[in-house]
Amino acid sequence: MNPTDLKYTTSHEWVRISGDTATIGITEHAAHALSDLVYLGLPKAGDKVTAGKALGEVESVKAVSDINSPVDGEVVEVHDALHDSLSDINSDPYGKGWMVKVKLKGKAPASLLDAAAYDKLVAESA
Repeated sequence: MNPTDLKYTTSHEWVRISGDTATIGITEHAAHALSDLVYLGLPKAGDKVTAGKALGEVESVKAVSDINSPVDGEVVEVHDALHDSLSDINSDPYGKGWMVKVKLKGKAPASLLDAAAYDKLVAESA
């Protein structure tokens, strides 16, 4: 069961929206599928992000995967400490594993999934 206060993408990112700020990370499903992470590439503060487009990448011993932005906006904070503790993405993807904070441009896309719809998506892909 994924947190109900978040929205999700079909490419396994999550977003927590608070006012005009969106905190973004990858879901527990994605983190566990990737398993042992070896590299994380994130944007810099001030970079613009576009919903559905890559904002960074994560590399594991298995694969390299894009991290797609769930929203449009400008990066206002990057969780740089993750570079030294990639295991936080696996152990606490919805807490310590957050990746970037974005100042929203406009509203979040209507295509974002709620927790129930995301749980269904994951169950159907298993």
